[in-house]
Amino acid sequence: MQTLKRAAAVLSSAALAVLTVLVLDTSPAEAVRPPGIPSLATAQSELNQLTVASESHGDTYDRDLFPHWSAVSGTGGCTARQYILKRDGQNVVTSDGCQPTSGRWQSDFDNVWTTSVSNATIDHVVALSEAWASGAYAWTTAQRQAFANDINSPQLWIATTAANSSKSDHDPAEWMPSNTSVRCDYVKAWTHVKYLYNLTVDSAEKSAIQSHLTNYC
Repeated sequence: MQTLKRAAAVLSSAALAVLTVLVLDTSPAEAVRPPGIPSLATAQSELNQLTVASESHGDTYDRDLFPHWSAVSGTGGCTARQYILKRDGQNVVTSDGCQPTSGRWQSDFDNVWTTSVSNATIDHVVALSEAWASGAYAWTTAQRQAFANDINSPQLWIATTAANSSKSDHDPAEWMPSNTSVRCDYVKAWTHVKYLYNLTVDSAEKSAIQSHLTNYC
């Protein structure tokens, strides 16, 4: 009888181990964050070099002044949105080589996974209206188009519709991701994009970025 009990216990433990492996194997892998997020030292140096100035020209902003979701060179004719969904998603299936029809994507801002293509939106980390008021009002249309479709910097992030709507065009003094584990990378990415495009920061924005770098990095 004791032998039978021991055998049953061993079988039970083995079954539990198999079940655990199955559960782990079906869990989503870690999400892919955009390329080009700098180190803390680099982000700090870039923040120190940003020009502090009040936002301006906000009342003349028009989203159409930033031609977005254009076909991007080197992607086989895919738009920036399609390319990011393919690059940073998992098990992505596309039609005609570009448009995702299925897959799964993580919205790092709120740490939510989605299998709905329509719920996997692409967020400009520095919103187009924010860029406009920070200096892009003086750019050419070609420069604004390059900014809106930049797949090589940490400017484009996958975000659920809810997270994207919550963020809107707020800067780090007004909004931060609810997922605290991404906040360090988020403010480093924000700083890097502003630095790359020689955009200004207002005083509250710069103070908030510095505070977030200190607290989350």
